[in-house]
Amino acid sequence: MANKIDYAGQSDDQLGESLSNLKREQFNLRFQAATSQLEKPSRVREVRKDIARIKTLQAQRSAAAGK
Repeated sequence: MANKIDYAGQSDDQLGESLSNLKREQFNLRFQAATSQLEKPSRVREVRKDIARIKTLQAQRSAAAGK
């Protein structure tokens, strides 16, 4: 992954914005895949994993704030 982003260094607002952008990209990639216009199939997996990373960070932060 050449353009790996450090999500741990982002604020909660930045994480939310990144998550929103990634979900929008995931939606667009699904449409491209359905119409056989997907140029980079590996990007689907990267986006999915980035979404999981952000959700994990958000869950960890909310659990730490609850203690």
